[in-house]
Amino acid sequence: MKITTETIHYLATLSKLDIEESEQEPLKKHLENILEFFEQISLLDTENVEPLVYLTDEVNAMREDEVEVLMTKADGLSNAATKDEDYFLVPKMIK
Repeated sequence: MKITTETIHYLATLSKLDIEESEQEPLKKHLENILEFFEQISLLDTENVEPLVYLTDEVNAMREDEVEVLMTKADGLSNAATKDEDYFLVPKMIK
């Protein structure tokens, strides 16, 4: 398939891109190379090839979610520069 200037303009409109005149010729060549690659792939015999669902045979080791208290509120606030009873205090940034 041959990529034309009209095709480049159409793709630029669809993708909301501003493509300069100097960029059009290299872009045409890149798109033609991509389409040529897809044409080569379409010539491959994939009749007996099973679809690839996962890249590996690994299985996730799932575990049950369990609620744990790893740090108390007091421990979490112990190193805070400024704090009140329950929260970190930070300087006001918005007027």
